[in-house]
Amino acid sequence: MDPVLLKECPLVIREFLGYIGTVKGKSDHTVEEYFRDLRTFFRYIKKQRGLVPDDTPMSEIEISDVDLDLIKSISLTDVFEYMNYLASERKNKTATRARKASSLRAFYSYLTNKAHKLSVNPMLELETPKIKKSLPKYLTLEQSMELLNVVDGPDKQRDYCILTLFLNCGMRLSELVGINLNDVRYHSSSLRILGKGNKERVVYLNDACMDAIQQYLEVRPHNNLIDKDALFISRQRKRLSPKTVQHLVKKYLAKIEFAGPGYSVHKLRHTAATLMYQHGNVDIRVLKDVLGHENLGTTEIYTHLSSQQMRQAADANPLSTVKARGNQRISKQAVEAVTKTEPDDDNSEEEES
Repeated sequence: MDPVLLKECPLVIREFLGYIGTVKGKSDHTVEEYFRDLRTFFRYIKKQRGLVPDDTPMSEIEISDVDLDLIKSISLTDVFEYMNYLASERKNKTATRARKASSLRAFYSYLTNKAHKLSVNPMLELETPKIKKSLPKYLTLEQSMELLNVVDGPDKQRDYCILTLFLNCGMRLSELVGINLNDVRYHSSSLRILGKGNKERVVYLNDACMDAIQQYLEVRPHNNLIDKDALFISRQRKRLSPKTVQHLVKKYLAKIEFAGPGYSVHKLRHTAATLMYQHGNVDIRVLKDVLGHENLGTTEIYTHLSSQQMRQAADANPLSTVKARGNQRISKQAVEAVTKTEPDDDNSEEEES
């Protein structure tokens, strides 16, 4: 965790962050998100209760003096008012408010069930704002091939390899920039990835990925490197940063007229998942492991993306070819022709619906 943030962190929150970082195995980035969420909450509480001058900007309110007595005094009503403040004054979106609610629940659950500093958890009834589930944006197969075809410039082998890994493996941005040379296993055509929560997984590399890696390694810088272990090297001879990868991906997306909000590095992850599911008929449980999802429910969004599959399902209905002839009713003979089975006996039992 950033030492600057740690300096303003009160002991009771620091203990919680240590727990989720070491025991729960959360990444440093996630730990910092928890802290920022809790800091915003306690800044709000201190302001509401007049513990700081009224004209103190929220960003300047210190929380290093937050103690257990203040924490115990907070009720569920306080949190409801805080959630309303987030929506009305800070204009936080639903997903942001949901994360902040989750951070509060985790913190109070730790104080009650793990640290035993509270006898009653006041956040048990705190509900998470319902997040609208929208289908992710993704590139079609043709658009993905077009994206690969526009790669050029002095770093074209590197950039082509990056796009190929995104589109074939569906990895996250942090996972790609974290790849080291020894993570590529040539004998098994596989790649070791360190995912969210420091969880390792192995993804298998197809011929396109292996070929792209080989071509990039032929031109990859070797001398005077700041990070010799990194697979992807910047012009400054160090590990490629997430910001640089974001920039190059947006640059190539703009070349195929997919610029602007909604299309980014993460959309390439959605594209990989969609292509595997729609064109490769990959089982949803296998796709879950490829993407490094913790819950199958996260992966299931890709089962709703294929309009072609939904059309095929509609066409597979045995009634799909039955057409009305004027105002005549469909005859029993027509039904038999569609089902291609003998009519049921009059004495047969009806199937249960």
